[in-house]
Amino acid sequence: MNLSRRTVLVGGAAVTAAAAATTGSGASAQNAARFSLGYAPHEGSFKSRGNRLEQIAYAADMGFTAWEDNEAAGRSVAEQTAMARALQRRGMTMGVFVASMPRWSEFRPVLGADDDSDRQAFLADIRASVDVAKRLNAKWMTVVPGFLDRKLPVEIQTGRIVDTMRRAAEIVEPHGLVMVMEPLNTLVNHPGVFLRTIPQGFAVARGADSPAVKVLADLYHEQIQAGNLINTMAACWDEIGYIQFGDNPGRNEPGTGEINYRNVVRWLRAKNFAGVIGMEHGNSIEGRAGEERLVAAYRAIDAA
Repeated sequence: MNLSRRTVLVGGAAVTAAAAATTGSGASAQNAARFSLGYAPHEGSFKSRGNRLEQIAYAADMGFTAWEDNEAAGRSVAEQTAMARALQRRGMTMGVFVASMPRWSEFRPVLGADDDSDRQAFLADIRASVDVAKRLNAKWMTVVPGFLDRKLPVEIQTGRIVDTMRRAAEIVEPHGLVMVMEPLNTLVNHPGVFLRTIPQGFAVARGADSPAVKVLADLYHEQIQAGNLINTMAACWDEIGYIQFGDNPGRNEPGTGEINYRNVVRWLRAKNFAGVIGMEHGNSIEGRAGEERLVAAYRAIDAA
């Protein structure tokens, strides 16, 4: 009998799950193998395991129940369809893809500026993303509301961005989709961006007043920019639609920096959070040793 590489991996995962099930929990092997929260790796998290579809299969074998792909909108229709099919076969939820991302080198778009052209281009991106979301069976799409215009009062820019998000909501809301606005830190990675903190995103989402406009709480960015993570999430919870993890400094897996992700997980579990948590970070160690460490880091916080 010839054993394929995929068969060997699945068999190894089953052995691991069976071992976990005999540690006293009384749970079945299948349940023991799956994480309790929807942590979502991405292409590159397990790059030694093969191509994108093979990485999805390996992630499922390791107990992950979700996946995210920032670059999905730029992939071919065939690639999008194949990824959606792979996720569906393994019972995995598709997390975010990027619907509209700034042109970093140009410091654009500036959605709150006097010029309306950037707002029109943003809305065109959102329209195009509806078909992408349908092919991917995705609910959430990431948007970054561009850069700050240093010549205009922030209040004027905020009002214009709220109006833009309302118009975008009219496009996606009928399809049951949700745009999650991502605040980014300005101290390490993204100087000059408009949306910098979760509370600022909360204000824009409240102004847009639509279930299709929420905040992406990337805890790596928020830790750098403001900290006070759990209290901030508690205050803004009604407008948070998606969460991403990444430790600081370094933007690698939990346990490599200063964020107490065990406590964050406890808090999310107490909130009965059933959404996706994007693993928006790298691996601190290259190769298979790093991939094993990644899985172990999520096992550790998931046990909190």
